Amino acid sequence: MSMGFDKEIFKKSVLFNMKNVFRKTVDEATPEQMYQAVAYAVKDVIIDEWIATHKEYEKQDVKTLYYLSMEFLMGRALGNNIINIMAQPEVKEVLEELGFDLNAIEDQEPDPALGNGGLGRLAACFLDSLATLGYPAYGCGIRYRYGMFKQKIEGGYQVEVPDDWLKNGYPFELRRAEYATEVKFGGYVNTIRENGRERFVQEGYQSVLAVPYDMPIVGYGNNVVNTLRIWDAQAINTFSLDSFDRGDYQKAVEQENLAKTIVEVLYPNDNHYAGKELRLKQQYFFISASVQRAVMKYMEKHEDIHKFFEKTVFQLNDTHPTVAVPELMRILLDDYSLSWDEAWEITTKTCAYTNHTIMSEALEKWPIELFSRLLPRIYQIVEEINRRFQQKIMEMYPGNQEKLRKMSIIYDGQVRMANLAIVGGFSVNGVARLHTEILKNQELKDFYQMMPEKFNNKTNGITQRRFLLHGNPLLADWVTKKIGNDWITNLPHIYRLAIYADDPRCRQEFMDIKYQNKVRLAKYIKEHNGIDVDPRSMFDVQVKRLHEYKRQLMNILHVMYLYNQLKDNPNLDMVPRTYLFGAKAAAGYKRAKLTIKLINAVADVINNDRSIGGKLKVVFIEDYKVSNAEIIFAAADVSEQISTASKEASGTGNMKFMLNGALTLGTMDGANVEIAEEVGAGNAFIFGMSSDEVIRYENEGGYNPMDIFNNNYEIRRVLMQLINGYYSPQNPELFRDIYNSLLNTQSSDRADTYFILKDFPAYAEAQRRADKAYRDEAWWAKAAILNVACSGKFTSDRTIEEYVKDIWHLEKVKVELEEV
Repeated sequence: MSMGFDKEIFKKSVLFNMKNVFRKTVDEATPEQMYQAVAYAVKDVIIDEWIATHKEYEKQDVKTLYYLSMEFLMGRALGNNIINIMAQPEVKEVLEELGFDLNAIEDQEPDPALGNGGLGRLAACFLDSLATLGYPAYGCGIRYRYGMFKQKIEGGYQVEVPDDWLKNGYPFELRRAEYATEVKFGGYVNTIRENGRERFVQEGYQSVLAVPYDMPIVGYGNNVVNTLRIWDAQAINTFSLDSFDRGDYQKAVEQENLAKTIVEVLYPNDNHYAGKELRLKQQYFFISASVQRAVMKYMEKHEDIHKFFEKTVFQLNDTHPTVAVPELMRILLDDYSLSWDEAWEITTKTCAYTNHTIMSEALEKWPIELFSRLLPRIYQIVEEINRRFQQKIMEMYPGNQEKLRKMSIIYDGQVRMANLAIVGGFSVNGVARLHTEILKNQELKDFYQMMPEKFNNKTNGITQRRFLLHGNPLLADWVTKKIGNDWITNLPHIYRLAIYADDPRCRQEFMDIKYQNKVRLAKYIKEHNGIDVDPRSMFDVQVKRLHEYKRQLMNILHVMYLYNQLKDNPNLDMVPRTYLFGAKAAAGYKRAKLTIKLINAVADVINNDRSIGGKLKVVFIEDYKVSNAEIIFAAADVSEQISTASKEASGTGNMKFMLNGALTLGTMDGANVEIAEEVGAGNAFIFGMSSDEVIRYENEGGYNPMDIFNNNYEIRRVLMQLINGYYSPQNPELFRDIYNSLLNTQSSDRADTYFILKDFPAYAEAQRRADKAYRDEAWWAKAAILNVACSGKFTSDRTIEEYVKDIWHLEKVKVELEEV
């Protein structure tokens, strides 16, 4: 029986926190202090459920998932937690009585900067679904002091500034010093003979203490609270007085500095050696701590380590956590004295791997020299895994050197983490149907032929609780009025909206809601960018990480092309368009950063040109993150999903746009394929080469962008504007690198790697179709409502149920709270 939510107790709790934390009364409080007081009061409610959940897990001795991920892009917790404990109306009322607005209070919370893109956001959606469905799970990651970075746009350029999300403390975390764990780096391995057996001991190492901070992950309306455990690093001996006395000040704080740098920043720029070393340290740090803790937790209740896999499963979110395979082996071999075969059987029944990409840079490889120096014992174990696996390859494919070259874990002076993850686990999954097929038939073909039983697909999903219920309250209320509220935990039920797509009044209501959301975003843009945008214009949006394969460049080249048409003919009959971009580029990714500068340079010219009568606006939204994403998805008319076919594993932004009633303008790539299938290709704008065509060009050649340049005046004109100073009169050469990347007249590299010019005419044509369709408001409203109605498949609840059925085999747990 749930205790319900007591408004008066909550109000007292807020006042108590204000007095005890800040020594203030409510009328003296700043909005930031009020946020802290409210957050602690909400946490107080959650903690009872958190304790009850873990008691229930222990009582039932449940199998537990450890979702191991380098990133968790959680978004703000306060609003989401209030929704999930089903207390939003009451909290809103309490705050109004105290003279505050809940939205303004939520805006005080920093986004916990623990991830930088789709991978980390997917992990966050998965944790939400696991708790809402009642499955026992921990997320395990790193408590980065500074997340990726806060993005500032200065002079049109991206500038990275530290994202100090912890500066005022974070009310929703709990430090769990009792679970601190030692993690060792470097040194050497000593072999000791004991009772006729060899024992391996790491010596001469440096070590740090991993201290866990737990964050509650609240299930929706079911009293279940799971845990995100993020590890902080601390020095074991913080200060060497002895070294200090000898005047060796550097040595005195060495250990502290080692600890500090490990958790300082998410994904250091690894285009230099020190960055690579730090990144490998980060990976081993959180994996070693998580795996050690998981084994200890199991052994507190069980005597037989051989059955570890019956109660534990590790999901490796991409290749970053792959060291979990040799780390579990190390613990079983060295701490529990198991034989190799026993340890290997347990490990390969515990670990499962999700592949998120076919881009080679994300299939991590480490130089042997670095890997073996930093993780000497782990490297020995990887060597042995590799030796045994190579033997197996030779038995199955005698004399086939090509198989050895492609499949070996250690080859050409490198340790290949994807190969290790596949060999060391029992499951390998892609994240969209097309992606999994490409893995099976292309990138991982040899592994698929050798062990087909390991491969499966799990199409990604998103949590409707954050991206509709919280992010778009106007639409969420409208949906609930029409079909009831069971879509909140059963998104396929949203299909019942489809019947309203033909109702003129419902279409009008829907378009009114979209308009109000556009007004909200326009206000945000005015506040943050100082640009006026017309909410009556079509909002065409591309927000995601900036990467060449995602083709933000194609989008802005098309804007330049449209602008040329407008300049030629100011009376051009076109729907007024607002092009919105939001993206962070990795700090060391020069061409991606230059693309941001190009977008802003084009925006400067277009937005200040009165002759075009406001028909075209371009806005780059600074510091794209979960909290402003929620506002953007709700306001979008067109969802740009234009990656080169075969390059985007899945995408999840495409699903968030669909859920909020935007129409996809995209290639048949990743989950777009399944989106078009669900809603019908007639309710999207599909264009461009198929993945098969792209792969054929990549393998066989035969594409020359110069042919297009020579034969298409419009494209040639746009490209010449990159180098004739049209958008950079002070420095005509500024965008030369982008021009060269498309035509590559200067070098032997392949030109236009991502087929931007090849797909450009089809893209421009799809944009014309969207323009034409938008004029027919009745048709557009119907298609938009159908997009919402057909989004049911793309809930992370469905994805999680598939993982549970096929990979994890967890049991649902019910948590009852006792009456107080």
